[in-house]
Amino acid sequence: MSEIAQLMLPAIRWDRDNGFSNANAEIEKALKAGVGGFIFFGGPAGEVRSLVAHIVRKSDIPLLIGADLERGAGQQFAGATGLPPLAAIGSLDNEDDTRRAARITAIEAQQLGINWVYGPDCDLDIEPDNPIIGTRSFGSDPASVARHAVAWIDSCQTQGVLACAKHFPGHGRTTRDSHAELPSVDVSREQMDRTDLVPFKAAIEAGVASVMSAHVAFPALDPSGAPGTLSHAMLTDLLRKEFGFQGLVVTDALIMEGVLGQGGEAGAVVRAIDAGCDILLYPQDIGAAEHAIAAAIADGKLDVQKVSLSLERRHEWASWARKPGPDSSLESDKRWADGVAERVVHSISGTFPAISRVVDIVVIDDDIGGPYPPPSRDPFLEQLKASGYDARIGENPDANETLIALYGDIRAWKGRPGYSDRSKAALTAAAERAKTRGHTVSVIQFSHPRLAGQIPVDAPILCAWGGEEPTQRAAARVLARGEAVSQS
Repeated sequence: MSEIAQLMLPAIRWDRDNGFSNANAEIEKALKAGVGGFIFFGGPAGEVRSLVAHIVRKSDIPLLIGADLERGAGQQFAGATGLPPLAAIGSLDNEDDTRRAARITAIEAQQLGINWVYGPDCDLDIEPDNPIIGTRSFGSDPASVARHAVAWIDSCQTQGVLACAKHFPGHGRTTRDSHAELPSVDVSREQMDRTDLVPFKAAIEAGVASVMSAHVAFPALDPSGAPGTLSHAMLTDLLRKEFGFQGLVVTDALIMEGVLGQGGEAGAVVRAIDAGCDILLYPQDIGAAEHAIAAAIADGKLDVQKVSLSLERRHEWASWARKPGPDSSLESDKRWADGVAERVVHSISGTFPAISRVVDIVVIDDDIGGPYPPPSRDPFLEQLKASGYDARIGENPDANETLIALYGDIRAWKGRPGYSDRSKAALTAAAERAKTRGHTVSVIQFSHPRLAGQIPVDAPILCAWGGEEPTQRAAARVLARGEAVSQS
């Protein structure tokens, strides 16, 4: 076992068919290597809690156990509380709402043994063609995003859970997805100081525990064209020295092409540590990464002092995080989460009319495809039926209204925001079919409000921000009030 492995956090993914059983051998191998923690993706909350407890018991060092929980612990773990995306919460512009969202996320994460939340997203939503940020951002105004990011960070870390400002120095301007390629952004340092960097500066001043690097090139910050993750100019000169950040710097996932194109994983891990990263997130070959770093140290290409400082920071923050506390019902928090998901549902233009008690539902899902399936679309229909509506997918002879449920979340594999030509054609066809039957037509959009401009149908549009279970059920509850819905 080498100390170098402590800088690595491999992934543990839940499998729908086999649970965590397929990961057991790799987990044991990683623990034997002496990794510094793991990042978790998916799984029932109870099984996650048990597995984390097992891992922590078997480790000889305090571990960092992380997860992407921008939308609450329910984003990853079944049975935990899910929340609307940060853009929806930011649209309310109430820092108390932001604080409570972070508090619920941190408490539930901690109960599962997760002590490091990769959130909040501090990027600005300023590029409509951005394929990967969108609703993940608090918004487009730098000062507003900074305020909400600080509120989120403070509330999360008050619970003893590390927060993470991402993706430094910004991912909001990209028109390419760093999962698939290396984006490059042509923007001046002066403009970034006025915009993209504002939330990160605020997060650092607020004492954020960690910052995640972006696999994005900014020639104005580093003329070499290196992505942020591999840039000494961005991570050491700017983040560490100029901004004075003393916490953990973690790479974005090392499975992404935005960083792998820079010499593969073995080359990327050495360059990342040399640039100023402390933690290597989601390496796929721990042994090869460890060997590459050790060889670079031996060859004098990597300063051993950098590795030592990273090891110290990792140990400091892993020790800082609080241990999991006792379970708590959090019933009031769950009710609040349901309520905030309802409050963000709004009409896009004018007033969205009340729907009929008998209504045909047409589902158009732009999120199908890619390596991981989208959330089930059943909760929306289930919630309507539970509220006494005769809502069916298909043609009901007693219906005189068609409601089109349109899903179009940010998905890493898409490489684009918005709706595909196939989805838009399906929308047009569904509306025309409904009108030939004498139906009125309306659309409920489970995605960013601005995507309503891509909908080729002349119909009222209701926005629910995202397609996960909490927003589906919230939209159904709002409709079940039997009232028209306004824009605010």
